[in-house]
Amino acid sequence: MSSEKMRCGWCGTDPLYVKYHDEEWGVPVRDDKTLFEFLILETFQAGLSWITILRKRENFRKAFDDFDYKKIAEYKQSKIDSLLQNEGIIRNKLKIHSAVTNAKLFMEIQKEFGSFSNYIWRFVNHKPIQNVWTTHTDAPATTAESDALSKDLKKRGFKFVGSTVVYAHMQATGMVNDHIESCFRYREV
Repeated sequence: MSSEKMRCGWCGTDPLYVKYHDEEWGVPVRDDKTLFEFLILETFQAGLSWITILRKRENFRKAFDDFDYKKIAEYKQSKIDSLLQNEGIIRNKLKIHSAVTNAKLFMEIQKEFGSFSNYIWRFVNHKPIQNVWTTHTDAPATTAESDALSKDLKKRGFKFVGSTVVYAHMQATGMVNDHIESCFRYREV
């Protein structure tokens, strides 16, 4: 039974959170489209709870053209205005504008490194960092790697990419394995 499985304490019992924990969180992602989706979601999450973003994820997907960074990079003011009226997403003007800016910069990185994946994974030497935590509260909010990646992204012009946001992105996309050691997913990812 899945209810008997040991999980990281942060996911609680909310079915959406449990599904995200069990199927996505911490799984290494090397696909640029998925990396961009998580980048957008993490930047919108800044200052909010992740469950808030998860509950609005499908709305974000529809509003932001299935996280197609090429389309997002071309958004005109009329599209931005419609996003600001969309009650299904986080209607933060700065974050919506940052999604457009970050999409453009994302493609610049792709040109420079061949893919965004090549760029971002080099901050962990192209393999996940395997941490060993007893409880989810043992995991840090930032690390030297997230500090370096955040600094580099900011230098390139990215917005809403502080070290805490970047570390959450690294956790979500499996650049670090922060499942607690007793979690059934720890060895799986």
